[in-house]
Amino acid sequence: MATVDSLLEGEPTSRAAVLRERYHSRLPETLGELVGPRHGTVQLPAHIAWSGLAAFDVDRPSLCVSMYQVVLTEGLREDLAAYLNRRLLVRHWPVLRTVAGRVIRDVWESAFPELTEGLPAGS
Repeated sequence: MATVDSLLEGEPTSRAAVLRERYHSRLPETLGELVGPRHGTVQLPAHIAWSGLAAFDVDRPSLCVSMYQVVLTEGLREDLAAYLNRRLLVRHWPVLRTVAGRVIRDVWESAFPELTEGLPAGS
């Protein structure tokens, strides 16, 4: 995996490598750090939800998945802890992993194999 140092030294790197490093650097140490709301409407700050919908009712699965996709893509480490909830992430991961993008899916599933428990083999 490319490191920030190698990126600064001018080594040619792929877009995927840059994204992997970005998302990996934002990961929590454990899923237990994700203590965001489990119910109700969540208003994301502008630095995360900078375009489009910014308020999400996490009790509605489709809105929860949409919010989690935005937070996983745009949020910083402290945002992940504040706006994501471990139980909701695990519950919605089978759908979220298909919409969040390959790099996010690979980074999160490599760091937290428990996200793939119960998924069909090879999915």
